[in-house]
Amino acid sequence: MTDGTEITSSDFGRLFAALRHCVLVHDAETKAILWANPAACAVLGFTVDELKPLKAPDMSSNARQYAREIGVTWLQRAVDEGASTIEWCYRSKTGVDILTEAVAVRVDLARGPVVMVQFRDIAQEKATRRDLFRTEGRLHTFLRNLDEGIVVLDGDGRTLFASATAATLLGGASDDLLGVDFAGFLAPESAVLLRQALTDSSQGVSPRNARYRLATPGRADGPARWFAARCQYIDIENDLRGLLLLFHDITDTVRAEDEHRHDAQYLNHLARYNAMGDMAMAIAHEVSQPIAAAHNFVAGVRGRMNGGGKLGWGLENATKQLDRAALILSSLRQYVVHLEESKQLVDLNDIVADCAYFVDVQAKQKSVALHWESTDEDLRVNCEKVLIGQVVLNLAFNAVEEMARRPLGQRVVTVATHRHDTYAVVEVRDTGRGLPHPSSGRIFDGAFSTKGNGHGIGLALSHRIVTRHGGDITATENTPHGTVFRVRLPLLSK
Repeated sequence: MTDGTEITSSDFGRLFAALRHCVLVHDAETKAILWANPAACAVLGFTVDELKPLKAPDMSSNARQYAREIGVTWLQRAVDEGASTIEWCYRSKTGVDILTEAVAVRVDLARGPVVMVQFRDIAQEKATRRDLFRTEGRLHTFLRNLDEGIVVLDGDGRTLFASATAATLLGGASDDLLGVDFAGFLAPESAVLLRQALTDSSQGVSPRNARYRLATPGRADGPARWFAARCQYIDIENDLRGLLLLFHDITDTVRAEDEHRHDAQYLNHLARYNAMGDMAMAIAHEVSQPIAAAHNFVAGVRGRMNGGGKLGWGLENATKQLDRAALILSSLRQYVVHLEESKQLVDLNDIVADCAYFVDVQAKQKSVALHWESTDEDLRVNCEKVLIGQVVLNLAFNAVEEMARRPLGQRVVTVATHRHDTYAVVEVRDTGRGLPHPSSGRIFDGAFSTKGNGHGIGLALSHRIVTRHGGDITATENTPHGTVFRVRLPLLSK
């Protein structure tokens, strides 16, 4: 008798019958089926009486891994050890294979020990798992081959997740990035932008685009690297929450944009130079007349003088300077209008010698010592003498201006000529501050100047004049400091 609170054996039978898990009971010794619950009968399509005489081959897949001896071994292991688990493929009465996870447990009953097998269909679960593995594998492949790096940052900017591509772009390994302050990879101004993005990030904020410049350790003047990043707040089931950055390298793009801006500036300079050419034509036309008049006045004064003396010497040199001014204007007019040189055979040493007087005047005003190192070799070239002379003057004047900033006693400019292979060479050397990146051709593009009120037109025109003569002009570092400007013109073959 019971007091109404205990569960009777019949109740256990009803509870067992209500189980959704499939249950088979085997004899511990013979392994024959003794009983099956309704769930097992429904899945397998057999009644209990139909199941009892069946052996493993009658209700298992024909695959080798489900052979009878394997099944018997599994059940015996449960008898010996108390429990054993296996992946087993049953076959229903209609011939449908049912992949299951089966757990065999030894149970000691009054009649003797039995093996109770609980199994459940895992075919869908296996298929889902395979799909997940396949999807995960594809995602890993995609992530490895993406050009974009992916990182997730917490509120302090520390890395919670980093893809393999992100590690490659940043020059490290994914695991090494975890917990690292991402701002440490950025230049100071870009780190500030990232901090602002972290402060502003919150759920629901629209994604934003940004550009970040990477820090270049140990090379403050080294080439910069740039990333374009898309920033968005994410919260994945409270498992991964923070600022998501998808970024890729745009260094080439930024450099191209810089080149484009530089080219635009250069075109603006060229436009100004073209306007200057028109102005030069007008000036040349207007100035040539007073120069001619001054030349006539000087000639008249000399004709009325009884003797020479210092006054005569001065008038003679004044006449030479007027002739030179007229020749410069004539050359300028030809240069602007015809864009062709009025070339003649001349020794480069003679051109430099003609410039010596004017350079010497400028140098004395600045207390700069001049060293002239002319070669004894014949440096015959075919050139427009006045224009090449202007190039030499421009380079020498620039050097004198640079040396005027140096302490007295250290102000030295050297102008030298020599032969190199098939070229006549003139060099202007100073020991000043030097030029930033002198090997860059940009110092000759019209946008460079070290003078506070300069616009770089001297170097730009010098470069244009020399290259149109078939030569080249370069700027290199002097030793131990300073700059060497070197002009080369093709020598005439004998």
